[in-house]
Amino acid sequence: MRRDFENREALALYLAQEFPQAARIDGQISPMRGGRKAAELLLAEINPDRYSLSRNYLDGRITRLSPYIRHGVVTLKETKELAIAKVKDRLQAVKFVTELAWRDYWQRLYAMLGKGIWEDREELKTGLPVDAYKQSLPEDITSATTGLACMDAFVRELRATGYLHNHSRMWFAAYLVHFRRVRWQAGARFFLSHLLDGDPASNNLSWQWVASTFAHKPYFFNRENLEKYTNGLYCNSCSKRGHCDFEGSYEQLQDKLFRIQL
Repeated sequence: MRRDFENREALALYLAQEFPQAARIDGQISPMRGGRKAAELLLAEINPDRYSLSRNYLDGRITRLSPYIRHGVVTLKETKELAIAKVKDRLQAVKFVTELAWRDYWQRLYAMLGKGIWEDREELKTGLPVDAYKQSLPEDITSATTGLACMDAFVRELRATGYLHNHSRMWFAAYLVHFRRVRWQAGARFFLSHLLDGDPASNNLSWQWVASTFAHKPYFFNRENLEKYTNGLYCNSCSKRGHCDFEGSYEQLQDKLFRIQL
């Protein structure tokens, strides 16, 4: 394949020609730069202490290294060692290194399970039968027209950049599976078709964790949680604020979403 291009527009055109099937699914090209040099710039900015304190916020000090790790541009080992070297006390790097360890764990499970990661590893803990969940994504989700400012923004960002903050991924997965009752496999396929860091191991087993087929309970959230960690970015301007799907306490939403006491 060609490697030298006059500009990114020429690269995008070439890729569309070489991979027409993918271009028909979505022709957007992520602005994220690939290669070792781009990865080294991000490696240099790692701050494990700040990461630990702010990683759950959309504007937190995350690294965005996952696409480079996914494609072998950098390794888990060198990322871990660099993070530890940047702190005075190794405990300051625990949260950061733990996230790297999860990725390693998913990969080890993938080596054992193979295509089994597409199957429910355990039964649902929602009290609902499998046939209560749709098999495919609703059109309003894929077209970002749900009317929910947060979810529509997540879909647009995913398609435009090939990336989503981990918390956004969790909220979206919980919305799809628990609020819209769609099988997690449909969401997993959607993510894999767009995420630059998408690999079946981390992706599918994380979706299963949200769905409760690889966890002791389902993951879900309410508007207060989303508003807190987004600093009101979506809620303040959402036309559905005050009457959206996520209004209420966790106890109220639990009664609404599930048929079992968690």
